[in-house]
Amino acid sequence: MSELPDGLHDFLSQAGWGDANIEVIPGDASFRRYFRLKRSDEQGAMLMHAPPPHEDPVPFLNVAQWLTDHQMRAPEIYASDADQGWVLLEDFGNDRMRDWIDAHPEGEEAAYKAAIDALVQLHTKPAGPFPAYDVPTMLREAALFTEWYCPTHGLDVDADGYLAAWEEALAPLPAAATSRVTVLRDYHAENIMLLNGAPGAPQGLIDFQDALAGHPAYDLVSLLQDARRDVSPALEQAMLERYLAKAAPQGDFAASYARLGAQRNAKIVGIFSRLDRRDGKPRYLAMIPRVWEAIERDLAHSALAPVARWFDANIPDILRQTHGKGPA
Repeated sequence: MSELPDGLHDFLSQAGWGDANIEVIPGDASFRRYFRLKRSDEQGAMLMHAPPPHEDPVPFLNVAQWLTDHQMRAPEIYASDADQGWVLLEDFGNDRMRDWIDAHPEGEEAAYKAAIDALVQLHTKPAGPFPAYDVPTMLREAALFTEWYCPTHGLDVDADGYLAAWEEALAPLPAAATSRVTVLRDYHAENIMLLNGAPGAPQGLIDFQDALAGHPAYDLVSLLQDARRDVSPALEQAMLERYLAKAAPQGDFAASYARLGAQRNAKIVGIFSRLDRRDGKPRYLAMIPRVWEAIERDLAHSALAPVARWFDANIPDILRQTHGKGPA
């Protein structure tokens, strides 16, 4: 049990779970750790450790409460000690959307339809009391590309011009508070749980602690331009059309979708490069070609013209061919 964090047994004892069997769950790209618990009475739970100063469980707790209050399926919180980073919560089981599709490829479309419908439901709610996902925030995120990816490849790029191009491209995004929804920010097939082992029932939401109030296209991009699994362009388009038919958003939604797709994907390439160079987690590099393909599709939209010009001037064709299109 040497791999268990200090204070775990004390927290579980105080929460009434002192006799639980503890299974360590493999970690993700953060400092958070997860443990699956099973008590002697066969009741199960998940234990999250999000220790300060690297992590703060308070946003997770706040967003979970907001989602529950608005009829979205977040895990029930059984006990918490935010100062020490402990959260004891409902176990949603093992049926992640991604794993279910891998085992049932014929059900891919049904699973994505259910995920789209859950987003439509979320977007009928008023935006939560979360910080605004505004252009300055998006610019800071997009800058991860020039801060981490470009140095990895020895590129001396025009970083100021990069931010100026993004500022021009993102400026038309609706800024009015009335257009905002709760943006979960990591809504994809590995963070959606199928609670009855198949699409159709309410979907369990996880990994939402970074929620902001922003544009409804962002979580669609997260789902349909998934860094972790292939989503065919045909399925992406069909699900986008499903969302548009059900949600009927205002304005040029396709342009907003392309803007936020390019911004999110540029950020992800930077994050994956940082995970390799700074954190010693090279496994994320294998996902970059998939993300780069999505960047290229997004840059083809006229709304991204300033950013596309910057990429053309600063990123060599050989890198774009290798990452995004395969060797020429």
